[in-house]
Amino acid sequence: MKLVRYGAAGAEKPGLIDAKGDLRDLSAHVDDIAGEALSDATIGRLAALDQASLPLVPGNPRLGPCVGSIGKFMCIGLNYSDHAAETGAAIPEHPILFMKATSAVVGPNDTVSLPRGSEHSDWEVELGVVIGKPAKYVSKEDALDYVAGYCVINDVSERKFQTQLTGQWTKGKSCDTFGPIGPWLVTRDEIEDPQSLAMTLDVNGERRQTGNTATMIFTVAEIVSHLSQLFTLQPGDVISTGTPPGVGMGMKPTPVYLKAGDVMELWIEGLGSQRQSVVMDA
Repeated sequence: MKLVRYGAAGAEKPGLIDAKGDLRDLSAHVDDIAGEALSDATIGRLAALDQASLPLVPGNPRLGPCVGSIGKFMCIGLNYSDHAAETGAAIPEHPILFMKATSAVVGPNDTVSLPRGSEHSDWEVELGVVIGKPAKYVSKEDALDYVAGYCVINDVSERKFQTQLTGQWTKGKSCDTFGPIGPWLVTRDEIEDPQSLAMTLDVNGERRQTGNTATMIFTVAEIVSHLSQLFTLQPGDVISTGTPPGVGMGMKPTPVYLKAGDVMELWIEGLGSQRQSVVMDA
């Protein structure tokens, strides 16, 4: 199933994309694509609905973030062997964890606004993992059972803020609009192997990133298990699992960064596409 949230920012309604690609309203069945709606029981109930009988949503409404009421927005750094190589970083012994402020979350096609004075903002296509039920001390073998589904995430990053403002990476990762999520949440039953998904990112029509989740250093199962040893993962928590090579700061001989007027287009196999125009904060 492809679950979506549509409508004006802050007032999104729950929906799904049917087999024909049409948007259907789920408001009579769940309040939001969040919390309890992400449980196996509720997802099973929604999957059993006659999609053709659901109200058809007319027009082409805005798609919001595919998950509402996100509790924790966790990100894994340097999790692709080929990306670590391009940055000159050593392969980490354990997953590198940093947090992204939930205020950064926007829809998949919303505008990305660079903070004042930004000259080092970068792109990162990433596989997003959405937790469906509480997970604590979960084994690697059982970890995927706690996943509600998967989505596309653009982990937009201001590299100077990230590395030169003294402190943690969170500073460069949490600027407003730096967390586009969606277009939809694809339930885990539709993704046979999260470690075999192709992904791309273009800037202004030029291919910048080409990768596959097969080159992740830590698998989705290993990440979920590892994090659950540290703290409880809750329904609606989001994990962004790292990016393949091709980021702007890794370009040779001179890094290339985002500027006003740029357009980013992201795609992950089976999970859909995003498109963001870039502007500069006033």
